[in-house]
Amino acid sequence: MIHSFKKRFWVMSKWFGGLFVLLFVFRFIYGYTAVHQVANNASNDDYFSNVNTLRKNYASEKNGAFNDVAAASNAASNQKYEKTASIKSSTSQFDQDEKRLKEKTHSFNAIIQYEQSLGQRGSRQLHLSIGVNPMLFDSIYNQLKQIGSLKATDIVKVDKTNEYRQLNAKKTSIEKTLASLIELKTKGGEISDYIALNDKILEIEEKAQELGVELGNFDSENEFCTVKVSMYEGTEVQAISLLHRVKVALEWTIQYFLMLVATSLLVALMIFVLLLIIDKFKVINAINKRLGE
Repeated sequence: MIHSFKKRFWVMSKWFGGLFVLLFVFRFIYGYTAVHQVANNASNDDYFSNVNTLRKNYASEKNGAFNDVAAASNAASNQKYEKTASIKSSTSQFDQDEKRLKEKTHSFNAIIQYEQSLGQRGSRQLHLSIGVNPMLFDSIYNQLKQIGSLKATDIVKVDKTNEYRQLNAKKTSIEKTLASLIELKTKGGEISDYIALNDKILEIEEKAQELGVELGNFDSENEFCTVKVSMYEGTEVQAISLLHRVKVALEWTIQYFLMLVATSLLVALMIFVLLLIIDKFKVINAINKRLGE
């Protein structure tokens, strides 16, 4: 009987030992997976997608040879494009890195066209839209990426040549219409017609001014590319040592292993009591049956 008890004891020990090891391995692997998931859940929001007041910056590329002065002066021969870089980073040294961003911007003779600071100390945000000379775009982009801990970046280039040509065509059409209306003013007619004509001229002039503002963004003196920077304040992620991972996994395993064992014993005790009750009722029924005979 003692031999049988020892055998059962070792079998149960092996089962519980295997369960303990299985729980430990599961928690240890989960520790690495959970950290990876947290890293991938970094903020992916695009702050600038909700800002509609940003200035549009355009640049131009020369196509073909420009030995001919007439050809060089023809703006339609230039390819117009919009080039935008987006940089997202985090930092635990917010004040210092904010200063570095602005110093780098100044060193490249770039212009901060939009600036927005948000949040309280410990969770601050800085959003900058920077206009930079197209020739210096790649240089400032590479420099600004090195400030803070880089989280995301991309560059988008959109051709705007057709849009520029359409605006020029529209400008030519408006100028011709305006010239025709002004010429009509020199001719006689009813006062009501004269007033209506004058109102029409004012309307056309207003459209011409709006169009001039749009075309002004394409002027060579206003040619910029855009770098959008979003910097978020936060503590740096510290590397977790192997010893710490083992400690956390072991604490978790002991806690849940004891809970599992306690639950198993409680269930076993309840089943045992239930079987005793059932067995007792069987004895009572058997006695009653014999007495009845």
